Amino acid sequence: MNQYPVWGYVLIALIIGIGAIYAAPNLYGTDPSLQISARRAAPVDEALMTQALTALEAAGAPAMRAEIGDERLLLRFASDEIRRQASTVLETTIDAKKYVVALNLASRTPQWLQQLGGKPMYMGLDLRGGVHFLMQVDIDAVAKQSDERFVSELRGSLREEKIRYRTISRAPAGGISAQFLSAEVKDEARGFIDDEFPDLAIEDVSTGSEFRLNLTTTEEYLAEARKNALKQNLTTLRNRVNELGVAEPVIQQQGDSRIVVQLPGVEDTATAKQLLGATATLEFRMLDTDNDVAAAVEGRVPVNSKLYYERSGEPVLLNKRVMLTGEYIVDAASGIEQQTGSPAVFITLDGKGAKIFSRATREQIGKPMAVVYIERVQGRLVQEVISIATIRDELSKRFQITGLDSTQEARTLALLLRAGALAVPIEIIEERTVGPSLGQDNIDRGMNSVVIGLVLVLVFMAVYYKVFGLIADVALALNIVFIVALLSMLQATLTLPGIAGIVLTVGMAVDANVLIFQRIREEIANGNSPQASIRAGYEKAFSTIADANITTLIAAIVLFNFGTGPIKGFAVTLSLGIITSMFTAIIGTRSLVNLIYGNRRLTKITI
Repeated sequence: MNQYPVWGYVLIALIIGIGAIYAAPNLYGTDPSLQISARRAAPVDEALMTQALTALEAAGAPAMRAEIGDERLLLRFASDEIRRQASTVLETTIDAKKYVVALNLASRTPQWLQQLGGKPMYMGLDLRGGVHFLMQVDIDAVAKQSDERFVSELRGSLREEKIRYRTISRAPAGGISAQFLSAEVKDEARGFIDDEFPDLAIEDVSTGSEFRLNLTTTEEYLAEARKNALKQNLTTLRNRVNELGVAEPVIQQQGDSRIVVQLPGVEDTATAKQLLGATATLEFRMLDTDNDVAAAVEGRVPVNSKLYYERSGEPVLLNKRVMLTGEYIVDAASGIEQQTGSPAVFITLDGKGAKIFSRATREQIGKPMAVVYIERVQGRLVQEVISIATIRDELSKRFQITGLDSTQEARTLALLLRAGALAVPIEIIEERTVGPSLGQDNIDRGMNSVVIGLVLVLVFMAVYYKVFGLIADVALALNIVFIVALLSMLQATLTLPGIAGIVLTVGMAVDANVLIFQRIREEIANGNSPQASIRAGYEKAFSTIADANITTLIAAIVLFNFGTGPIKGFAVTLSLGIITSMFTAIIGTRSLVNLIYGNRRLTKITI
């Protein structure tokens, strides 16, 4: 009686071993480090590492170790002070147009453990430190953008329907003004707009020989557009921050027009701003072949043209009229162009963009078209012509962009396009830096609460339940190990409320053992044998324990789904703690009890 098969003990030992392995990376700590990443096609190689190390040695801020991997250079330092000095040196040494230098914390986890997938768990802003931004979204810009979009679409659609208009433009006070040649054309246009553009409210303001319609976007459309713009900005910021390697950021909406961004582990505010603002898009324009580029360089730019430069520095004269913008791009992937073997980015447009681009390129077959890359870097607008190609056929929903320097550049451009451009401008109205000292203070306080609570519980269980109490103590220690292991394996973020969740699960784990041990005592008091009492204690208490833990788990899941920030952190550790405590309090303690008392003739047990 009260004995597991051998395979059961082996399985339990294997689970404990796996838990210990994946919890171990959290014991090694981190090194203050600097991360150097390429902006576009800049190489991250031995030459860059040599340049950085030489500059640091000369400035008296040497790095302990340098590592190249994942298209980044990681420099480790002995202290925060040396790292900050090194950061200042590299900002003047490394080309800011090509590289981003960011403060980081690099794990000391051994290579063999990393190869097994062992990683330390992430720590939230309240523990590790980082930056907090409150950003104001320019919601009013949505109306202007909507008007400009409708102006472009109206012009194209009316031309397609052969409805002649005199002018279609955005009114200074907002809305769209459309002027026509006659009352008949105006009435025809009104009927067409009413059918094809239901989001526009139409007002006839014709006077005498002036045949004019005022068009305004409906309140329903504007409300939805503002909502979508805010959502797109959230997605763009989240994608960019995630893909640039900031671990576990918090990016969430606050109110109707604000976004909160928290970046754990980022201490350099300037770098953080750069990460947030560096969104990119594309513009497609026709090449101006009728005018002289040299004259434009000298300042004589034609009225309907605009001067750009290729990455090589060669001037290019393009039409002012934009055929298509990046807002219609829904997907972008890097690859290789089959005919030439050169790097390429494969673009997918949404339905509206495909229609616009198809109509625009249909009229320009045989003429050269330029792709303009636009990015805002450190508050500076960068506009470069990355590709010029002759339109061979009508382009629609899917097409490719070539002329890129490397596969790395193609991957980066695809990344930027997938992240998308900001739907409307944003402005940082509040920024705060949480230093590592505050984070360490929070860690120390949280850990002290866990340790003190754990020690008190361990002492109580050992004194009150004796041998069985000691068994419960071992299970409690394993429970902590399992929680840390799961947080590390899932790469979940530990926050200060998360530490509170761990403390709570310690109490819940003990509660399960208390129910079992009290049940065993009751069975012995009723005259049952020790072996039968042990078996009955675990079996009869199981349903009560399961009910209590399942109901708590449901509450934790609800907190996770509907909560934000700290509440999610609490819910994560609480959920994991419930699952692990069920294993350690029931299966774990039962296996130890079976090892000590199983298959033995007992007349008395210490409980």
